[in-house]
Amino acid sequence: MKSQAPSTLPRIARRALIKLGRDIVIARKKRRISTVSMAERAFISRSTLAKVEKGDPTVSIGAYLSVLAILGLVESVGEFADRSKDVIGLDIDEERLPKRIVARRQKTIS
Repeated sequence: MKSQAPSTLPRIARRALIKLGRDIVIARKKRRISTVSMAERAFISRSTLAKVEKGDPTVSIGAYLSVLAILGLVESVGEFADRSKDVIGLDIDEERLPKRIVARRQKTIS
């Protein structure tokens, strides 16, 4: 059964994957790493590497990360969904803050 990932993937995500693939190609070429060598080092087939370099959404994230690790670019992946940079999440947290805070009375023991 053929994956429906390409047809159901949001356009913005599809563009991001295509850009990632292009950037991987450029980084690999700058480092003068052949496709054969890259595939061997990432423990993936050359056809999978070709899919990575095209930004194919059916390829596992592990394959992308293996290639990025070989290129020395995997560190920035941890920043993708960093909660401290999640502007929407931070805004939601701020909206949930109480409008006012009422001091609680201390119970007296008789």
